[in-house]
Amino acid sequence: MGGAAAALAVAAQAGRRAAAWVRSLPVPPVPCPVGAWLAGELPEAIGTAMSALDPQDCDGRSPDGVLVEGAGGVDEETMSTLAAVPCVVPEAVWLTPDQQARLLAVTSAVSGAVRLLAEDPGTAILHGLLARLCAVLDHAAA
Repeated sequence: MGGAAAALAVAAQAGRRAAAWVRSLPVPPVPCPVGAWLAGELPEAIGTAMSALDPQDCDGRSPDGVLVEGAGGVDEETMSTLAAVPCVVPEAVWLTPDQQARLLAVTSAVSGAVRLLAEDPGTAILHGLLARLCAVLDHAAA
């Protein structure tokens, strides 16, 4: 397995562990939309994003020279789900401040991994930046 393939496999594993941690969070005392979202859509987005990372989907130029922003292999809907976390976490009042902070850290690390791959995949993989974000992800979801 090459360096890039190994780094992407590690990222996918870290994403699965983080998604499992999110699914393990306490449920609200009374069912609510935020609780359902945290138990289903968010962990799915975390796992999907980290498994879909693609260094080929990076920033570049179109044939006519226009800058085209890469997506790191992750679709807009998944990124939108991750971006919603800072707005949703304050509504998850049944979670401790530590759990809320860790949720923010997890989604920040996932979003950061996507942007790293989209902006500079060579540096992200060859210089261990993706691996460091995966370590942050693992720590936050521990």
